[in-house]
Amino acid sequence: MSLPIKPASACTFDQLSLGEIMLRLDPGEGRIRTTRQFRAWEGGGEYNVARGLRKCFGLRTAVCTAFVDNEVGRLIEDFILQGGVCTDFIKWRADDGIGRTVRNGLNFTERGFGVRGAVGVSDRGNTAAAQLKPGDFDWQHLFGKLGVRWFHTGGIFAALSETTAALTIEAVKAAKQHGTIVSYDLNYRPSLWKTIGGQAKAREVNREIAKYVDVMIGNEEDFTASLGFEVEGQDENISHIELDAFKAMIKRAVAEFPNFQVAATTLRKVITATKNDWSAICYHDGQFHESRPYAELEILDRVGGGDSFASGLAYGFLAHNDAAKAVNYGAAHGALAMTTPGDTSMATLKEVEKLMGGGSARVVR
Repeated sequence: MSLPIKPASACTFDQLSLGEIMLRLDPGEGRIRTTRQFRAWEGGGEYNVARGLRKCFGLRTAVCTAFVDNEVGRLIEDFILQGGVCTDFIKWRADDGIGRTVRNGLNFTERGFGVRGAVGVSDRGNTAAAQLKPGDFDWQHLFGKLGVRWFHTGGIFAALSETTAALTIEAVKAAKQHGTIVSYDLNYRPSLWKTIGGQAKAREVNREIAKYVDVMIGNEEDFTASLGFEVEGQDENISHIELDAFKAMIKRAVAEFPNFQVAATTLRKVITATKNDWSAICYHDGQFHESRPYAELEILDRVGGGDSFASGLAYGFLAHNDAAKAVNYGAAHGALAMTTPGDTSMATLKEVEKLMGGGSARVVR
């Protein structure tokens, strides 16, 4: 059984994301605490999906977010424009001069290497996106008049404030009302929830949002921390020995939330920061579909790998409406995204499909 996706001809956008986009400051091979220079990128869990679908897969995408109208906000906008994502629905807030009342988010991120893991230090309190609230976007216009085939948001945005949680609920309800497929990446981050109620609050918010989700994405920690489903005997690394227990947990989640038409996750075993076993599974219509495994995948920058999986998964459904293909598009796209720096994918559709087919890393001339 395929997903009830609207035809492209009936919609202005193939995909729309709701979320915060930060300026990522990357010390490259060094450490945040000792660097004397940073390379700048843009990134955000929900936005990365829209950018991947536009730049790699060639679909029409847009983003709903907010920035302060200053030089930093305009720099992030310029990154978004370079990625081809529609900026028509960005909300611009007046600059108070020093960020006393509203500011743009920063994300300092180390890539990690070998035995030294990646490190993320976000500086995103009181941002323009965190202050977004119900009523800020005209969902009836977006989903009803313009038309959107696939809407994506996630647990990072919902965790930013009481108002972003409420806005997320408003958005997914409106998307469902207009027959738009809703995907949601749980993306549990303890640091975002710890001062606003912790895991209990995360479950309260995410279980409400989950009622309106068609495609639920998350790893074992996400499903446990955000939705309250446990994997028996699970440690921090999924192995194939434990995969049956994880599949049983997915089935319990789908039984409790029958609106989940798809449940998908990446499977990552961390060997070192620069070498992971990587694959993915997708549950749809009573069947599990497993991607090609990527054993000892060499990683340059792991940040954004899960978001690139989500965009590849969405493309597989939007272009082919086939779960087996979708999980393989997702796993291959995520694998390629982690071979380049920055949060967003630099891969092409041709490269993704070559990797899906077992293509090698021989030089292309």
